Amino acid sequence: MAILYHSSSPTLLLTDLCLSVLFYSQRVEVRPRMACPFSVVVAIDFGTTSSGYAFSFTQDSEAIHMMKRWEGGDPGVANQKSPTCLLLTPDLRFHSFGFAARDFYHDLDPEEARHWLYFDKFKMKIHSTSDLTMETELEAVNGRRVRAIEVFAHALRFFREHALKEVKDQSSSVLEGEEIRWVITVPAVWRQPAKQFMREAAYLAGLVSPDCPEQLLIALEPEAASIYCRKLRLHQVIDLSLQPFTNGREDVSIGQTQRYRSREQLRRSRHSRTFLVESGTGELWSELQTGDRYIVADCGGGTVDLTVHQIEQPQGTLKELYKASGGPYGAVGVDLAFEAMLCQIFGEDFIQTFKAKRPAAWVDLTIAFEARKRTAAPGRANALNISLPFSFIDFYKRHKGQSVEAALRRSNMNIVKWSSQGMLRLTQEAMNELFQPTITNIVKHIEELMAKPEVRGVRFLFLVGGFAESPMLQKAVQKALGRTCRIIIPHDVGLTILKGAVLFGLDPTVVRVRRCPLTYGVGVLNRFIDGRHPRDKLLIKDGREWCTDILDRFVCVDQSVALGEVVRRSYTPARMGQRKIIINIYCSTTDDITYISDPGVRKCGTITLDLPEPLPPPGAVGGAGAGAERREIRATMQFGDTEIKVTAVDVMSNRSVRASIDFLSN
Repeated sequence: MAILYHSSSPTLLLTDLCLSVLFYSQRVEVRPRMACPFSVVVAIDFGTTSSGYAFSFTQDSEAIHMMKRWEGGDPGVANQKSPTCLLLTPDLRFHSFGFAARDFYHDLDPEEARHWLYFDKFKMKIHSTSDLTMETELEAVNGRRVRAIEVFAHALRFFREHALKEVKDQSSSVLEGEEIRWVITVPAVWRQPAKQFMREAAYLAGLVSPDCPEQLLIALEPEAASIYCRKLRLHQVIDLSLQPFTNGREDVSIGQTQRYRSREQLRRSRHSRTFLVESGTGELWSELQTGDRYIVADCGGGTVDLTVHQIEQPQGTLKELYKASGGPYGAVGVDLAFEAMLCQIFGEDFIQTFKAKRPAAWVDLTIAFEARKRTAAPGRANALNISLPFSFIDFYKRHKGQSVEAALRRSNMNIVKWSSQGMLRLTQEAMNELFQPTITNIVKHIEELMAKPEVRGVRFLFLVGGFAESPMLQKAVQKALGRTCRIIIPHDVGLTILKGAVLFGLDPTVVRVRRCPLTYGVGVLNRFIDGRHPRDKLLIKDGREWCTDILDRFVCVDQSVALGEVVRRSYTPARMGQRKIIINIYCSTTDDITYISDPGVRKCGTITLDLPEPLPPPGAVGGAGAGAERREIRATMQFGDTEIKVTAVDVMSNRSVRASIDFLSN
């Protein structure tokens, strides 16, 4: 059994694996901030519904270049990003992504389409999988399964190729791969395994090498939006607190067209896709005083993410005041409600059969609903018409022996009508029914967050993300919260996260303090104390009494951790010649825990230290005596970044030790 020593308490023992002796110390350091060592930053906003990229050259960091507009798309929908859908050939090779994938799949013969693998809104799988690993699979529309890591890598590789071509077209010099910093966005509510999954997918896609992990940053979506929002000028936002709704629609349409000629367009009229950002903070922040706080609600396709920040004056850095919260309340919830409505009308068995037998036609139907969903507004007088594909109408008649019109009448669903032009007519009541559960969840979550003591007194609520374009959501938030705080929506709200991700890549130190989402630690043994420790935890070793399974905390849930703060532990191998130290990490959503066996505590990862061959001591002949002295390996863990990081050094030789932290193998 290995022994763990604590500098100010009785002797401790490592519970797990008995591989090392641990000399406990905790130190806090703040590493110096460094200028961005890269020539260009490329950010990829990998969304549930739509994705895109943007980039900026560090020599002209106020200019953010958006990706080229995509060919294809739907009438009335801005194509500043691409739909997150991917198509693989029947032999699992990459075929296309985005509009190209969607349109090619649409044009396939129905029988041929059954053999192709089409993936849509697949990002949600990473959020909903509790035991995510490198072997987790995704199911295509036709039912075939592929490793999720490969699907994500295909998508990231696609963006890499397009972004690099555009960057090189605009660069006056030849760029090498190591000069590019990549940023990938993820929801703030994602746990460490999901963040690591995206990093591994980026390695597989060739964005960066695992040997240069610092070239890739994982950005938290609402945090990126917050970084951009702090730059906003008054003419770049819509204040819902001041905007009345007329006939159920806001007087100013949000996110559909660019309605203003802003400073950046005037100064760079030759670059319609280039935005300029302020070098300091924008005019909104002049109203904020020290201690004022604001909420960013990222309302995306899959999740809603809430972050509470405060700006630290005068430097303009951000401090997180409450751990990120949210849930699966994105716009996809409305799509699922529409599917449930179809099941209610036509029968769940038929809908599942149709999806399996006519997958391309099912995708067409979901696209038709998506386009009409965006036009839904409170108080709308006329119905929304959803075109049913001819194959749906024909398939239903052949399988059920009756028309879809007859099925609609028999369902007694009076809020949905039938048009002789082959369309479902959804009344305002029907649209309310589809939107209401998702919107209610969003509003309730924001209200619960604002009621917390740490968050009370919020001055601003920023709505960002694609779903924030919805007048249905805007009206509900305005009605519920308009008297509590100012509700702000940036222009081009769907691009807010993307622009902020570029700014984060240019200066990752802008968020100075974050909150830990979980309690992390390792299991140790401590001296057994009668009356304090339960008898079932008693272990007698070499005549001494120990208490097993005690959690030695690294950090606690909702603890403030400044960027650069580190937790340090020192380990020594338990055996001569040992080449690897492995330590299990445990986590919990609460801090009211004592033992790693307590309810809610789970093993979530491992730290691995690969030990180099020890150097012989000075004066040793032929290596004799090498490693005879106790060998100390000092591991340093950083919890203040968007990912947990670990580094290590062999104290005697001052050589770096290969250190890794793995959350995907549990």
